[in-house]
Amino acid sequence: MKTAFLTGLRELEIREVARPQIKRDNQVLLRMQSVGICGSDIHYYTTGRIGSQVVQYPFPVGHEGAATVEQVGTAVHRVKPGDRVAVEPAVPCHNCDQCRAGRENTCRNLLFLGCPGQIAGCLSEFIVMPEECCLPIPDHLDFDQAALSEPLAIGVYAVKRSIPMPQARVGILGLGPIGLSVLLAARAAGATAVYGSDILDYRCRIATEQGASWAGNPEKVDLVKAVEQREPELLDVVFECCGQQEALNQALELLKPGGKLMIVGIPEFDRYSFAADLARRREVCLQHVRRQNHCAEETIAMIAEGRLAPGFMATHHYRLQDCEKAFRQVENYASLVVKAMIDFSA
Repeated sequence: MKTAFLTGLRELEIREVARPQIKRDNQVLLRMQSVGICGSDIHYYTTGRIGSQVVQYPFPVGHEGAATVEQVGTAVHRVKPGDRVAVEPAVPCHNCDQCRAGRENTCRNLLFLGCPGQIAGCLSEFIVMPEECCLPIPDHLDFDQAALSEPLAIGVYAVKRSIPMPQARVGILGLGPIGLSVLLAARAAGATAVYGSDILDYRCRIATEQGASWAGNPEKVDLVKAVEQREPELLDVVFECCGQQEALNQALELLKPGGKLMIVGIPEFDRYSFAADLARRREVCLQHVRRQNHCAEETIAMIAEGRLAPGFMATHHYRLQDCEKAFRQVENYASLVVKAMIDFSA
């Protein structure tokens, strides 16, 4: 079978490797159908690391996927060959203190698809995953929507972790796939107004098309002033979704006293800083978001019911053999890309 490997910084190869085998009775062999390229995949592609997670080459990458069940272990009852599934990339241990507390997303022994030293990525024709990670999708949901449910679940989770959303006034800094996922989730949860920013004008346009009250380019407008003119009392919650220090600074200025700052983006640097006086005087609450927790199946149901519609994000499609072109496009934000999808049926 063919698998995509990172072989160096900005180097990707498609290699022929042995098809994985079911080794445990709770495992499922999956034939991949659609895989989205994530910003974290691009971090590994361009820098070889995310924080303490350092790539050892060759590295099989990818974690946003949808698939068809090819074969099941003897103890598998949830799915059968031929079923269509979204792939949950996280495999918690279910035994540590975090799992027992219902925090599987911070499991101390968590294994994650396409994460260095953990599980080989899903940019591959076949993968093997535990039954619990194979989430059935209804017939009317296409594979792109199923794959997009993974980043969208992060948006749903981030909104759940913020202040109560009905009537909330919200800011989203960074309108890539995660920021747009937060936008969809916030609107679905009843946010009164959503303001966004991105240094790419086309993403601001997409955000307004998807329900943002206003979105602007912080390199062209004074973001804080523009929002303050529309919301003199400022915002209840701001989601930082781009991993940039400048966005964190703006977020603090946009928050009303008692507001909440949600840090969702993954920075390429090691330390944030913030204005201590401003944060203290406004009694700002800071909350990090670690992937998602118990929101994957809810997100799939919301897509199936039409309450969330992420299909617009799948702007470009590539064959597996053209994977490096897709990575370069996403890295360079070329051709108005939002999400590049690898289509295994092509």
